Amino acid sequence: MKRDVLILIVEDDPNTASLVDTYLTREGYRTVTTSGGSDAVALAHRHRPGFVILDVMLPGADGWEVCRELRKFSDVPILFLTAREEEIDRVLGLSLGADDYVVKPFSPRELVARVEAILRRSRGSAPPSGPVLTVGELALDADKQRVSLAGRPVTLTSLEYRILLALMRSPGRIFSRDELLGYCYPDGETVVDRVVDVHIGKLRQKIENDPSRPEYILTHRGFGYSLAEEVGS
Repeated sequence: MKRDVLILIVEDDPNTASLVDTYLTREGYRTVTTSGGSDAVALAHRHRPGFVILDVMLPGADGWEVCRELRKFSDVPILFLTAREEEIDRVLGLSLGADDYVVKPFSPRELVARVEAILRRSRGSAPPSGPVLTVGELALDADKQRVSLAGRPVTLTSLEYRILLALMRSPGRIFSRDELLGYCYPDGETVVDRVVDVHIGKLRQKIENDPSRPEYILTHRGFGYSLAEEVGS
């Protein structure tokens, strides 16, 4: 239920912070707001929010640094809300582990819709589950939405999990970037296709012994990505 979700708003412009807060509380969410990056990390530790809306240009620690720090201890969904509109900034934000990136000026209603779409995905809107999927030492339990490598748990963001689930359900099948984007953003959000490359890179860092020479997630230049059908010891 919405009242169970606490949203941390990190925004140094008081008018923007008030606008976002108003629309979210009107929809039934609880909120806590701060204007500083350093305070944001402390508040996240204290309150354990269910969602974070994060500006980039902040006094003290900027949004990039806040996102890095949050990802050290939490897989909470993060949405960047910023005036920085260059594609390189979008890719950087997503590569740091954010789930979405909205550029100012923005529609408050669209912002709320994006928050709700991300929460639906992170709460288990993945396709119906089944038996534990395994390739080599990599295992994915779709019932519990858990991933492990050689028996050790692997922490993934919701988007990383959805990509890996799609790949592991069809080992050997080549998925195009557009197909994988469809798994990440089933509600049709518009994002740059390089986002898939970013998430694949993050996945490889977490599951490959040598991300520069991947054994699990294979690249097919000009076509897309696949999961290896077998992985040697």
